[in-house]
Amino acid sequence: MPRPGPARRDHPTSLLPAALDLAARGIPVLPLRAGKVPFANCATCRSNACGGRPTMKTPGPCTCPLPCHGWAAATTNPHTLTGHPWSAAWARAHAIAYHPGGANLTVVDLDNADAIQWATGALPATRRVSTTRGEHWIYRGTMRSLNAARPGVDIKSTMSYARWLTTGTGTVAALPDTVRALADKQPAAPRPVPCAARAPAPAAGGPCRHRTPAYLERGIAMGEQRITQARAAIHATVYRTFLTVLSTHGRCGCLTDAHVARLFAAAQTMGESPRHCTDAWINARTRLGL
Repeated sequence: MPRPGPARRDHPTSLLPAALDLAARGIPVLPLRAGKVPFANCATCRSNACGGRPTMKTPGPCTCPLPCHGWAAATTNPHTLTGHPWSAAWARAHAIAYHPGGANLTVVDLDNADAIQWATGALPATRRVSTTRGEHWIYRGTMRSLNAARPGVDIKSTMSYARWLTTGTGTVAALPDTVRALADKQPAAPRPVPCAARAPAPAAGGPCRHRTPAYLERGIAMGEQRITQARAAIHATVYRTFLTVLSTHGRCGCLTDAHVARLFAAAQTMGESPRHCTDAWINARTRLGL
């Protein structure tokens, strides 16, 4: 991995030069807002109306000039990074993120001392970067990203972003089979589970009103809008939105995988991980007794 100088986190205006330095070395970068989350999709791209798919391997046909779509927006193009409107985003940014998979890298994110101790005994030495809670161990090679690969360990590579902190110390080693094996033991991704709980049929015996396409579509669309228009407290907003949708539509079995996936996708455009989405969904169902 190349060795550009560390970004000066105390001066946001210095982020763009550091980002350009990384991009010149083949590392795709993007700006992060406060809270270490990407900038939200613009009105045109909201809810992936543009056809972009931040949860897939490519951003789709979207050609939006804004830093939309989370990790999929990461770029090495200096004209994109410095042009309008990216320049405005950098002026508001609090940190730099990069797409490890796009640079043929994998980041083993160690969240605590126990995770670091495990890595020290189980993984080959490589470049290490200190983080707020632990360390990033960076390897050469790519694999699918995975949250909670083991206690305190996340894997960030393809379809993911990691925060750029400093150059770190040590020489980047090849991605070991030990790390790849962690993904082999886990499902590909948390899959949204539609609510299967069912309430008694309406007394009049008529069809469930939630199955009316317009009624249900409006509820899901309002949920997407509420999430993607949030400007703060993203975690809380996602949870409250899931709670609202489930309280209205969750007892009759009308929600499908497609509906839930839309809500998850909206949350992920705001920087939520699949794990956070799944946790919020489960917590909302539990609170409602579903």
